[in-house]
Amino acid sequence: MTPRLIVTDLDGTLLGANHDLHPTTVDTLRALAGQGHHLAFASGRHFRDMQRFRERLGVPVHVISTNGAYLHDTEHRLVTARHLEASVARELIALPRHPEVRLNLFHEEEWLIDAEAPGLLALHAHTGFGYRVADPGELDGEGVGKVLFIGDPEEVRQLEETIRARHGERLHLTWSMATSLEIMAEGVNKGTALTALLERLGLGPEQCLAFGDNLNDTEMLALAGEAHVMANAHPELAGRLPDAQHIGHHDDQAVAARLRERFGVSR
Repeated sequence: MTPRLIVTDLDGTLLGANHDLHPTTVDTLRALAGQGHHLAFASGRHFRDMQRFRERLGVPVHVISTNGAYLHDTEHRLVTARHLEASVARELIALPRHPEVRLNLFHEEEWLIDAEAPGLLALHAHTGFGYRVADPGELDGEGVGKVLFIGDPEEVRQLEETIRARHGERLHLTWSMATSLEIMAEGVNKGTALTALLERLGLGPEQCLAFGDNLNDTEMLALAGEAHVMANAHPELAGRLPDAQHIGHHDDQAVAARLRERFGVSR
């Protein structure tokens, strides 16, 4: 069988509602690696956060992290990195916002936040990786892969409108959840990182299967020859990807089920 690249989002896609890997999913991915297929995770999460899932699998996995700002190979080496211009990052950091909207900065090695947000830590309980509350002087905009605003959807949407009006196409804005606005440099998304990974592997898009559930998966799914949208996906995602296949719910291990069917992996 010709090797394929299988790339999947994590939260809402590969992970269950508890934000963890199901044993069936682990067994399936290990079997596919044994067949010679390439595996990749693609998420808005930090690389160090995603690395914990890779370590649990115990097989080679490429990692597209921070919504495409960073690409790491199967040996944990950084392949590509794209940062926001420091001056632009400082403008974003200084934007007036509701006091309950949290400012997050993703650097290559660290996740910084402007104040405690215990609810966020619960989402990452299975990896043990979390944010560090930054001193104001550390929010200098240097080496930022992503600015993330998390809070009430209406408050965050107002920030989106302000940022689009000021910066237009100089930035890539997307949503990973209804509460989470993600901002990267122009041209940074999971799709561009996937393009770099396919070139590195010597594969074409037609040799790629991709799985996603939210708007920040749009470019990745549009590129892949075999795109899959979850049953629990954002309602706008299917309309953006009319040719994608629709599969089951993330909490029913639908990605693993589809892959077992597609590649003849026994239970």
